[in-house]
Amino acid sequence: MARAMDLFWTRGYEATSIRDLTRHLGLGQGSIYAAFGDKDGLYRAALEHYRITYATAALRTLERESDVRAAVRALLTERVRVAVEGGGRGCLLINAATERLPHDQPTGRIVRDVLAANQEALATLLRAAAERGELASRHDPETLAAFLVTFLNGLLVGSKVTPDARALEPLVEVALGVLE
Repeated sequence: MARAMDLFWTRGYEATSIRDLTRHLGLGQGSIYAAFGDKDGLYRAALEHYRITYATAALRTLERESDVRAAVRALLTERVRVAVEGGGRGCLLINAATERLPHDQPTGRIVRDVLAANQEALATLLRAAAERGELASRHDPETLAAFLVTFLNGLLVGSKVTPDARALEPLVEVALGVLE
């Protein structure tokens, strides 16, 4: 599944043909159809693989840091690092959102589920930080989490335009200013 994910991530859904997939995966067209139903099914399986491999790992970043700012910084900078790899492939889920939504509802569900999980994980982290007195009470943790997810999505789109982590990381520091 990693090879299909990489091909869709590099080329996008529309630019990836069944012929490209059969060549890249070393499978016959019949095998792809038997296993996944169609190109859409394989694409959704690739998105799920991405979710498990990258999105879930990104959320684990939040658990590694004890300080809220360090945890959010680590999450954002790690996502930038992954997004700029390969010449600026961005994030497969955000690429899917910009390429396939709103007309592809199954893809939309996957993207919304991941973004909701990101937002909930950040909200949990921010609520705990607020209880410890690490956050100013002027912002609601859920609103801050929604802002950070929205900022991250924009940053991931920006990584395709400017695939340079050093150029994007200062933006992370600006976003962290909302936590003060």
